[in-house]
Amino acid sequence: MNISIIGTGHVATTLAASWSKAGHAITLGSRDPQSKAGQFEYPVASLADAVAASDVIVNATPGGQSVEIFTSIGADTFAGKTVIDVANAASPSFDLIYPDSSLGQVLQDALPAAKVVKTLNTAAMTVLVDPSSLSGESSVFVSGDDDGAKDTVRGLLGDLGWASDSIVDLGGIASARGAEYYFVLFFALVQAGGPQFNIKVVR
Repeated sequence: MNISIIGTGHVATTLAASWSKAGHAITLGSRDPQSKAGQFEYPVASLADAVAASDVIVNATPGGQSVEIFTSIGADTFAGKTVIDVANAASPSFDLIYPDSSLGQVLQDALPAAKVVKTLNTAAMTVLVDPSSLSGESSVFVSGDDDGAKDTVRGLLGDLGWASDSIVDLGGIASARGAEYYFVLFFALVQAGGPQFNIKVVR
C-alpha cells in the first residue's frame, strides 16, 4: 500500500519505519521538501504531491497546526482518501485546543470528502508501533464515520502488531473526542512514571 505521512518528525519517521518494514511504500510530506532531501530512507515530497501519491494519508503534524496545514493543501485534494489522524491538539501548557470537539472531528469537517479515522494517539508512538514491547496486552482505539476506512486502518494496525481483539472501535468520528481527552490523563501518567505504558479495556 502507498502511504503518505504528512510530517517529518519523530512520530512520522517512527510510523514510516514500522510500516515500511511491513512492506508498505512510504512518502513523507513536507512544507519544505528541498531542505529534507537525503535525510530519510523515504522520498520527501511537497504536501500536495504527497497527498496525490497515496490513498492513505497520515496526519503526523503538531496537532495545533494540523488544520492549517491540511486546509492549505485544499480540501478537494483529499476526496475519497483515508486520512489517519494520530495527533493530539494541545497548547504548550498541555491544554486541549478543541475542548468541545476534537482534532479528528475538526479535520473531518474541514475535509468533508475525506474519510478521517482517529487512532494511535493514546500512548507513546514507540509503544503504539510495537505493542509487544509491553509486558501485557493493551488496547488501541479507532474512531471514524466510514467503515471501509476503518477496515483499512485495522489492517495497518495489524501490521504494527495489534491483535484484532485489542482494537477497540469507539464509533463515529465524534467519538474521537474521548480518545483526545485522554491526553490529559496520559500526560499526567507520563509525569508520574515515564512513557512506556498503555491502557487496556477490560470487560
